[in-house]
Parts: sequence; structure tokens; C-alpha cells
Amino acid sequence: MEQDSDRFLRVMKSLMRPLVRVLIARGITAPAFYKLLKTVYVDIAREDFRIAETPPTDSRITMLTGVHRRDVRAILSDDGENWEATRSKTAMFSTVLGQWMARPDYNDAAGAPKALPRSAPSGESFEALVRTINTDIRPRTVLDELLRQNLVMEGEDDLLRITENGRKGPTSDQDKLVFFASNVGDHIAAATENLMSDSPPFFERALFYNQLTSDAVDHIEGRARDLSQSLLETLNAESQAVRDPDALPEVASERYRLGIYFYRETGTPASVPPKDDNDED
Repeated sequence: MEQDSDRFLRVMKSLMRPLVRVLIARGITAPAFYKLLKTVYVDIAREDFRIAETPPTDSRITMLTGVHRRDVRAILSDDGENWEATRSKTAMFSTVLGQWMARPDYNDAAGAPKALPRSAPSGESFEALVRTINTDIRPRTVLDELLRQNLVMEGEDDLLRITENGRKGPTSDQDKLVFFASNVGDHIAAATENLMSDSPPFFERALFYNQLTSDAVDHIEGRARDLSQSLLETLNAESQAVRDPDALPEVASERYRLGIYFYRETGTPASVPPKDDNDED
């Protein structure tokens, strides 16, 4: 009979296929990925396997993960500052666009984001919006990057408007990587909690159909895009409405992410692991 660990490794092989595909496409070899994987093992062991809130020793991390103590010490000395800076910058851009689309004072009578001047003596402006979010970053710096990525455009009337790209998401490779890590990471985190819990705590649903024509899937994909965009914009506005900017940090300490995806292909889905002849139902 197949052991649970062996069965789970077969599932992991299926989950890893699309990730390995992008790793190879970006020139990341198996040894380089293994080096990264060791880092993740050490980070998780240190953060999630504490005893009475005390971080595990290097020796215990080695016991839990199989990573050599020498490597454990090297990994723990690397703070990953550059990646955190990039993630923080991308989050800032998303927050600016999200609040521009959600805040009633920055929406017109129809509920659409207003066209904004760069600055103004009073009232709504791009500079005022950024200042309400973060006073440490210059609004001009944020605007230059949003313009460069075609997330915001400036019209002949000198007013700024969110582009269609701004509604859809980032365009630069660096920012797309941040969204890739955040969105896929949170989805896997939710699925992992559901797998490890007797009563799944997170909403996680998927709709699957096969034996459809290309035209039929085109139609469904178009509807999915429209409905999903509407849902995200509605919840963006409601989240902004219930958010209390004056709440203490220890009270307003939670975050959430709602992700929606649509995937299509021809033939048998590669993500479905083949059934072994020795598997039991």
C-alpha cells in the first residue's frame, strides 16, 4: 500500500509542473532552485515550528528540514531586503489605484474614478491621494512609475486617468513577479490550511467543464472576466468603506486577498495526476 507521504509527493509533482516550466523558461536550474528551496524550509521551520514562542535552534531546524547547519546559519544571515523593498513599492502602486477607484470622494456621480489634476490647492488631486496613503514617498515618484507602466495616462486637458491596464494589474516584469508571488502564494496558503484542517476555514471553489468548443470557452471566459472585474471593484469599494484609518495597529491587524483566475487548455489537464494501478479508491 502506498504511504501517505509518497502519495503526497506525487500530488506535489503535479503542482510543481507549471512552476518548473516557468523556472526553466527564466533560466533557473535545478541546483539554483534547490538552494532557494532550502531557504524556504529554514524560514518556515523558524517561523512556524517554535516552542513556547521561542525560535528553534539551528540544530532543531536541521533536524526538521534536513538542511545542513552550515547552510542554516548562512540562510538566517540573509535578510532579503531587496525583495521586500520591491514588494513594498508594488503594494504602494496597487493601494493608490485601489483607493482611487474605491473612495467615494475620488469617484464621480456614476461611481467611476474621477480624472484628477496632478496637484490642487484644495480638493481631490493625485498628490493629495498619495499623501493620504503614504507621506514618505513623493507623489511625483509614484506618478512617474504609473505613467511609465501605462497604468495611468495624462490627457490633453492635463488631467490624470486610470487606464484599462490600471484596472487589470501591473505591466512591468518586476511588479508582475510580485503579484505572481503574492497571488499564487496566498492561494496555496488558503488551500494548505483547508487541506490541514478538519473544517476548511477558507472559501475555495472552482468550476470545471470539458468537451467544450473553442467558441464556447471564448464566451464563458468573456463572461468570467466581466463578472469577476465587477465583483473585485464592488468589494474594493466596500472594503474601503469599512476600513477605519484611525484604528490602532493592534486592532486593525488583519488583511485579506480575494483572487480569481481562469485557465483553459486543449486536451487532458496536465495538473491532474495520473491514477496508479495500485491506488485504492
